[in-house]
Amino acid sequence: MLSGWFVWFILFWVFILISLMAIGGFFMFRKFLKRLPKEDGKSDMDWEEFYVKKTQNLWTPDKKSLLDELVSPVPELFRDVARQKIAGKIGEIALKEKVKKIDLDVLIRGYILATPKRDHKFLKKKLAEMNIDVTPYEHLFL
Repeated sequence: MLSGWFVWFILFWVFILISLMAIGGFFMFRKFLKRLPKEDGKSDMDWEEFYVKKTQNLWTPDKKSLLDELVSPVPELFRDVARQKIAGKIGEIALKEKVKKIDLDVLIRGYILATPKRDHKFLKKKLAEMNIDVTPYEHLFL
């Protein structure tokens, strides 16, 4: 038979491994759902990539650096995914409005719309740090 402490050690590791696999599975399942095609035949991620590619020439270097600055509070592990999602939403807005260049207004609106509601507090804090007035965009936070 196994001694008492070794059984507890094994049970502890079984619990840790199952927990980590469940967490990983949750995030993989979310990614899988985003890759599923919708009624139009494209997934959410396909549309994000489409909008980013279509609007690549509308981005100026200063707006790209501003986007990088806005995404900086996101943990580094998720930063690229967040940047892609936000850039996709900005691109969608830019194409719908047929803008010639992505300006601060389009960038801020896309940033707000692409950010989950639970993160709006942090978003407002970051915009305040950058001295960007959010008053004209309050209706987007609802």
